[in-house]
Parts: sequence; C-alpha cells; structure tokens
Amino acid sequence: MVISNGRWAFALIALIVGISASCQPAAAPQKYDLNGKVVSVDNKGRTVTVAHQAIPGYMEAMTMPFKLKDERLLKDLAEGDRLQATLVVAGLRSWLEDVVVTRETEDPSSLAKTDARIEPKIGDEVPDFPLVNQYGKRISLHQYRGKTVVLTFIYTRCPLPDYCPLMTDNFAEIEKRITYQSLPGIWLLSITLDPEYDTPKVLRDYAAAHSGNTIYWDFATGTKDQIKQVATYFGMQYWTEGDQVIHSLRTAIVGPDGRLIKLFRGNEWKPDDIIKEQ
Repeated sequence: MVISNGRWAFALIALIVGISASCQPAAAPQKYDLNGKVVSVDNKGRTVTVAHQAIPGYMEAMTMPFKLKDERLLKDLAEGDRLQATLVVAGLRSWLEDVVVTRETEDPSSLAKTDARIEPKIGDEVPDFPLVNQYGKRISLHQYRGKTVVLTFIYTRCPLPDYCPLMTDNFAEIEKRITYQSLPGIWLLSITLDPEYDTPKVLRDYAAAHSGNTIYWDFATGTKDQIKQVATYFGMQYWTEGDQVIHSLRTAIVGPDGRLIKLFRGNEWKPDDIIKEQ
C-alpha cells in the first residue's frame, strides 16, 4: 500500500502528539508540613487522629483523622504523642509520610486503647431510624423495605478529599450505574454528621452539586440525638471540633429484608464492591 507524503506527515504528527500526551506527568501531589498531637488511634479504620497546628495555605488548626503511608506505625503510636509529618494530598487521596514521633512520657494509661466499639453483626435487623431528607420530608429506614439500601456518613464541609468527598463521589458513580444499568433495586442514603449546619436546604444544594438527580439517592439529617443513634449503631466515632466534625468512616449495605449484609470500615471500598453484593 502506498501512502502519500501528506498522509505520512499527518501520521507522524499524530504519533508525536500521542507520545507527547502519554508522557505528560500527572499533577504533582501537594505536600505540607504538619505538626500536632495524637488524639486517638483507630486500628480498624487504619487512621490516626491528630490535633494539628494551622497548615499555611491549606487549612486552619483543627483535629482530623489521617491515613499513614506506612501503616505499621499505627501499632507504635499512642495518645499524647507529639507528631511531625508531611501531609500529602494527591487528587482524592491524602496521607501522612515522613512521620517523626516524640513521646513525652511512658505512662501506660496514655497508650492507645484497643478499638472496642460495638458494631452490628451481619444478619442483624437494622432499627427503623427516623430522619429527614433533603426536601424536609420525614423518612425512616423501614420505608425502603424491598430495596437494598446503601448508606454512608458525610458532612458537607468536610475538607479532606479521601473522606466525605470520596464517599459522595463513589455514591455518584453507583447512582449512574443504577440509572444506566437498570439496577432500580438499590437506594442510596447519605447521612450527615453535622445536623446543625446541614439543613435540608444545605443538603439539597449539596446533592445538586454532586448528583444529576436524586431519584435513587436521599441525603438525610435529623436532630443531634437521632444522628447520634444511627451513627453509633454502625460503630461510628465522631465529635465536633470548631466547625469541623472529626469522624471515622462506615458504609453499610442493608438488604431488602432490613438486615445488614455488609459493613465497610474506612474508604478502601469501591463502587464495584457495592454492586457485586446485589
């Protein structure tokens, strides 16, 4: 086959452009110096909560949970330890690396305790928790009987990309699959941990910013006591620190019969992990 000079030139340009595009590096991770004090260690969730100083150019002083690049350090950390590290933010992921720990005392009472929070067991019937959705309508878990409910916990002001924003992005991906792969038997439920700020209107705006529609997805709030009941039932650990909520992560799958099918701890699960449980 004969290729004209013009076609050769076009092919060569396309090849050069393709090679150039493939060689473009991904956006470089952002790195920040972090200094603070260990508040708690969550071995199940594989995070350490640190009360840290202000990070210039990124966030104010607050108490937040962080992943560690080297998770082996978790067994050596204890409440009260002074911690210096590099906070790395790469897209939807963040972690601490280059960790240096200083322990002022060896008081055994300050050692991190074993995570002994009570969690529901697979097969347990989930209580009929009352909530309010983004339209101000009263809802309860029992109203979803006959559908598989996937629920998680978020709050709209969460600053860490691999916590609430990642949970919401995962749910948005599941919602697309429900719509385009004809999976109407699944219902999504995002429950706020910040009910005083996350009113139905705030949740409605948040939903609009993260979802094409809410046909299969509710964003729920309630009183502080109602939120505490449902969160602690699923083993959540959370508290407020200024205008931030310090929290662990839990995502649960509740079957059409109202019984627990699966409980994910942390943020390692993927949308495929949810879909395959159907």
